Amino acid sequence: MSILDDLAATIAARKGADPESSWTAKLLSKGPEKCAEKFGEEAVEAIIEAVKGDRARLTSEAADVLYHLLVMLAARDVALDDVLAELARRQGTSGIAEKAARDRG
Repeated sequence: MSILDDLAATIAARKGADPESSWTAKLLSKGPEKCAEKFGEEAVEAIIEAVKGDRARLTSEAADVLYHLLVMLAARDVALDDVLAELARRQGTSGIAEKAARDRG
């Protein structure tokens, strides 16, 4: 198991936890929209650090982005394995060709 698998499992386990006992449970209790908003905020912070060129801060913000992405997915009952399967399906396909196929569909 990877650290992302471990983190996704921890997030799933906290879905029903007391919001006062866990930041993850508190965030999930606010609903999918709030989880998406928080993911967006973290993504913007990562973008800012990427533009500034601060590797340490970008690394930290990227970890926040991955965590909040997993929370957002959990809020909508999308499994990490489903996302990984989609990436595997796309592997070896040109990004240009893959996007064109999505645009036609």
